[in-house]
Amino acid sequence: MTCAEIDRIIRDEAFPDAPGEIELYETHASWVILTAHFAFKIKKPLRYSFLDFSTLEKRRLYCRRELRLNRRFAREVYLEVLPVREKNGRLKIGGKSGVIVDYALKMKKLDNRLRMDFLLKNENVDVKRLERLAAQLADFHKNAPATRRRITQKKFQNDFADLRVVLPFIKEKFGEKSAAQLEAAIDFSNQFLKKMWPRISERKRAGFFIDGHGDLHSRNIFLYKMPVIFDCIEFNDDFRRLDVLNELAFFCMDLEHFGRADLSEKFMQFYEKDYSVILQEADRLLFQYFKMYRANVRLKVYALKAAQGEKDLSDIKAYLDQMLGYCSELEKAFSVKK
Repeated sequence: MTCAEIDRIIRDEAFPDAPGEIELYETHASWVILTAHFAFKIKKPLRYSFLDFSTLEKRRLYCRRELRLNRRFAREVYLEVLPVREKNGRLKIGGKSGVIVDYALKMKKLDNRLRMDFLLKNENVDVKRLERLAAQLADFHKNAPATRRRITQKKFQNDFADLRVVLPFIKEKFGEKSAAQLEAAIDFSNQFLKKMWPRISERKRAGFFIDGHGDLHSRNIFLYKMPVIFDCIEFNDDFRRLDVLNELAFFCMDLEHFGRADLSEKFMQFYEKDYSVILQEADRLLFQYFKMYRANVRLKVYALKAAQGEKDLSDIKAYLDQMLGYCSELEKAFSVKK
């Protein structure tokens, strides 16, 4: 599927329902077409080191996998996988005649006014709904099967150190001091992981490494009366198989990015009432480390986008400051524990 063909789908009104007003959203890996009642997600024919949608068969495979995995969180939202067919020069989603040229994941359309990042920006998050979200996640996490994924200290260290790919950009835009601070953060990460590796391994043996969501942040949560969690990672199992603390750290880092450390603290209090995952002081340090790691990933993603022409550097600076802030706090706490 190409951009031109996506335009044809919209022009031909190629949907299995009366579309009404149509909106098109584009992500780095997909097109999402919104009609009056549904969303149709079509994967781009891309291939990266961490993602491969390059063939029709692979796009069908990952559409089906996305449907199955996300039904763990939102069965009522994820409806079915439909073929995109071409017949007599026209494209249509669904149906039984015509040549299959691609696949679309059909979902129920959600109310963007209830998307959590919008609510955070408008300072309109209902704490009761946040409490229900914590209960939902706690229930999912404690009942999720433990993953057998092999973990290594070197892999953890390399994941954090991958930030070096944007060091030239950071140096150019924010100066040598910021670049040196990132290098120091990477060095600290290596020391921290070496010291904490026995506890990380203990947590894996205890079943805290699960097949989770993998991309748990406010944009992927709708705060209905009963919150809806969607869009988990389907394209790379390793991104989804992680310590529960790592998953929660992403969400809490995101809340703190919006300036809502109070909601981050409340969320963890609600969550821990249902499922205790911070069992000792070492786990508190790990939780802080995972927040630092998640800010690292966000910093890298936004810097890579900016290196391709994005002019607004405000998000990059915000994630840079946030990551270095976590690092500074963790260094003070960790120095006592060495």
